Amino acid sequence: MQLSIARSVVFLLSVLAFAGWMSAALAQKEDVRQNADIPVQDIEIWLDGLLPFAIRQAKIAGAVVVVVDRDGIVLQKGYGFADWEASAPVLPDETLFRPGSISKLFTATAVMQQVEQGKLDLDADINTYLDFSIPPFEGQPVTMRQLLTHTPGFEEALRYLFTDEPMALEEYVKRSLPARVFAPGTTPAYSNYGSALAGYVVERVSGMPFEIYIAQNIFAPLGMTRSTFAQPLPNELVPAMSGRYATVGQFSLPFEFIPASPAGGLSATGADMGRFMIAHLNEGRGVLRAETTQAMQTYQAPGIDGLSRMALGFYEKRVQGRRAIGHGGDTQGFHSDLTIFPDDGVGLYVSLNSSGAGGQTFGIRHHLLTGFAERFLPSTDAEDIQSGVDATTAQSHAELVAGSYVSSRGSFTNFLSLAGFLGQAQVGALPDGGLHFPMLDGLGIGAFDWVEIAPFVWEDHNTGHWIAAEVIDGKVVRLSTDLFSPFTVLMPVGPMRDAALWLPVIAAALLIIFMQALLWPVRRLIRARLGGALSLEGGHLMAYRATGILSWGVVLNVLGWVIFVVLVSANPTLLGGGLDGLLQTLRLALPLAAIGLAIAAGAHLIWSFGQRRSWLAHLGRLSLFLSAILLIFLIASHHLYGFDLRF
Repeated sequence: MQLSIARSVVFLLSVLAFAGWMSAALAQKEDVRQNADIPVQDIEIWLDGLLPFAIRQAKIAGAVVVVVDRDGIVLQKGYGFADWEASAPVLPDETLFRPGSISKLFTATAVMQQVEQGKLDLDADINTYLDFSIPPFEGQPVTMRQLLTHTPGFEEALRYLFTDEPMALEEYVKRSLPARVFAPGTTPAYSNYGSALAGYVVERVSGMPFEIYIAQNIFAPLGMTRSTFAQPLPNELVPAMSGRYATVGQFSLPFEFIPASPAGGLSATGADMGRFMIAHLNEGRGVLRAETTQAMQTYQAPGIDGLSRMALGFYEKRVQGRRAIGHGGDTQGFHSDLTIFPDDGVGLYVSLNSSGAGGQTFGIRHHLLTGFAERFLPSTDAEDIQSGVDATTAQSHAELVAGSYVSSRGSFTNFLSLAGFLGQAQVGALPDGGLHFPMLDGLGIGAFDWVEIAPFVWEDHNTGHWIAAEVIDGKVVRLSTDLFSPFTVLMPVGPMRDAALWLPVIAAALLIIFMQALLWPVRRLIRARLGGALSLEGGHLMAYRATGILSWGVVLNVLGWVIFVVLVSANPTLLGGGLDGLLQTLRLALPLAAIGLAIAAGAHLIWSFGQRRSWLAHLGRLSLFLSAILLIFLIASHHLYGFDLRF
């Protein structure tokens, strides 16, 4: 009898313990409210079947996912590890991730608060609010509306994108002012500097540091108690910061300092990001008026007809036929995406704490978003586009669009323009009138099949994404895809800047110079071995020797540039000053070596015509001279010279 009573007591205690565990588990999934309109259990089962496999395959340490609707957090869950070495799990309401450029949504919200208070005018000259000057471009100033929509016309600014130590926002915006290369309000060109400048204006008109303003006016009203723009982190949040990894198995990388803090400096938990989404799903409740939020979410900046565009801070997305708005974010280790569906009243946030193997982070986020929309949101009627175009027209349109393109997001007035040249996008025409766009194949989404569905609009029937071109007077002016059209367009390049035409020629020129450098000592050794002597004298002899020495100068400088690129690719913070000595040396030495080689090779060629030499010998010397001239053209056209350190 006593044993039966004891067993009953143990059973009762077990039931109570299990009930308590379930209650705690449910509490962790919220705030997590009950009776959600979308099936919480189904979402969790779906995520559990997708994300653990995806991050394991991509060698990603950990991830956090949050699903919300207008009434609250529907589901929040961590996967994998925040600290791989210590096997510490990701906790959605405790672990801090770095959402990168999603920070821009908080900056835009802060700007709109100042607009509500009458302290900012979206269309006023931004110099009205600054203590330094942004020069006009084509007589036009920059406005806040342009900053929020990536249309002020700035080129890319990379020098202080990441640093080893903190840098004040004021110092950043004054030291990093990039050139303006597009007419304001006309060309989407993603700009971290522009968003940082918007944050600095908030700082100026509010009279308080940007990170404190956000903490008091956005985080506090929304209950975002574990979020901060402070760099370094406040002491109490340091233990909660997730590690960031290249791939699983490697040591965690140090905390990233992002001087353009309003553009990418946020640290936040998944749960807090959910609270921000809920506010914007509820017409800005707690931080903005309804009419301000509506204007912020529905504005459409200039772009290509038919494709998604920038709202104010948010950018549009087309997801399974629905209009969504949101923002992505990528730092050196964290890769995130925030999307809300205003018409459906639902939001989704995901963040990964590793770059992973094979660049799969974009594909994981893309498939998570499209899979979620397809599976859990109400179906919508297919968009009534057009039935398509006839085969002959499709073929002519594809051939017109085919060619090389440079991204509007890039550098144009400094040495980094070479990266844009080397990374030009190639678009090809297929025999059936479709397009081949190799650059998009590397995004990890899958194979694309671009078919023209309307004049100069192509759709991939596998994903529903679009490509569209703007054509004026029978010429392509720009082209983009809804994968990045709100903030980046591709512009056709002329024959003189077409990498497809010139890269083989440049490669051949460098090969000729490299061969001259190698053959010069080889010939000297052969002559010494055979007891021969050069039949050159005076200035001709000096020119010949100079071609060898200067060819080696070119070779060593090209190798120096390769080393520079490898080092910066491994550690972008080095652009902040760690390699200034090497950079300045290369920008001085390479032009001098190339110009000297052209002079020496030209003199050697001219003197050679006075001697009896074979046509093959003359051709070789002419090739060396032309190679040096081509190298000078490359140096001049891509600014591989000078001492300006603003890039």
